[in-house]
Amino acid sequence: MNESALAFAEMQGLYGSYTFSEHLLQKIWLRGEFDRRAAMTVAGARVAIIHPGRLNRLGGPDFRDARLRLGDGAEVTGDVEVHLNAADWEAHRHAEDPAYDRVILHVVLFPPKPGRVTRDSQGREVPVLALLTLLHHDLEEFAEEEAVDRMAARPGGKIFNALGGLPLPEIEVRLRQHAETRWRRKIHFARIRIEKLGWEGACHQGILEILGFRFNRAPMLRLGGVFPLEDWASGTLTAEGLIASEAGAWSVQGVRPANQPRTRLGQYLGWASLRPRWPQAWADMATDWPEVPAGLTTTSARKAYRFSRLRVRVGEEVCGQTVGGSRFETIVTDGLLPLAAARFSKEEALFGSWVHWFHGDLPTGIPEALRDLGVTGSSGKPVSNGLGQGLLGWLSGRGE
Repeated sequence: MNESALAFAEMQGLYGSYTFSEHLLQKIWLRGEFDRRAAMTVAGARVAIIHPGRLNRLGGPDFRDARLRLGDGAEVTGDVEVHLNAADWEAHRHAEDPAYDRVILHVVLFPPKPGRVTRDSQGREVPVLALLTLLHHDLEEFAEEEAVDRMAARPGGKIFNALGGLPLPEIEVRLRQHAETRWRRKIHFARIRIEKLGWEGACHQGILEILGFRFNRAPMLRLGGVFPLEDWASGTLTAEGLIASEAGAWSVQGVRPANQPRTRLGQYLGWASLRPRWPQAWADMATDWPEVPAGLTTTSARKAYRFSRLRVRVGEEVCGQTVGGSRFETIVTDGLLPLAAARFSKEEALFGSWVHWFHGDLPTGIPEALRDLGVTGSSGKPVSNGLGQGLLGWLSGRGE
């Protein structure tokens, strides 16, 4: 087994400590979830990633047969090794192992100390690429998503065994607490995005990422960075051309027809064409959004504050009725509401709407687990976004 998959770093985040593993860094490299256009070695040579390589789960380098262009040189084929820190190359004794002599790039998370050089067993210097400043997301956000992906795979029966013995009111309190933590994290990450990209850019790239989630968010994000909203609204872009510009980066196998990249790109092209100023339209709507008490039951909140009408308004005035189903609900809960809360300092005012909103794309088994626990299913107790997010928060928090 490749030892790098076992390594991790523990760091302090906004709401407690979290771990970031080399296995997660491998995924980030493989999926290209970083600004590849700005990739440069620590020595200052441009890195063009033609193909990241094949993940190697056996001994030896982490990725085989990667295809890269370094600086102004020709395309080269070789291996890629991934570590959190450049010093791990020596710690793992790769400099003494001829199995690593085909490594053409040493990918690390943290920039190495000045003067540190990676060398193979022949003494050849191996270029080093540090990803920290290139990542699309905060480290804590990557770590949380990884924890959710891992923990949400638990069978519903195991969730029931862990929580089912608690009184229902206590389960509901725990879920609400975890939901609130996830809400605050989403706002934190939305605020970072706004600071980096501005309001329009944050909205534009955030929605493209949601449309690509979870298999194709990296190429969607890159397209959002290359082509601003005005280009998508101009009519000059086509789904086929956008697909071609990220050739080789798309995941299509096992992706449902509704989530195929060509379909999602076509939806957003239509959205931008119909609502070219949609970020401003959402900002205008958000300033007058009702303040929904989180303590109400979901059924009474939806009725009293006319959620069905709000849903129609967002779908029409912001999205041009181009996206529907669970992905539309995810756009509202993971994109629009956190962005508005971050921009207008409405963390408390929008929390009730986020809690009681219709649930979006949840991992398989979450709605069933909520029903088995008795939290949903009876009259007046629908699956809401807050309950789904609360259970995800409990899972990502190791069930504490």
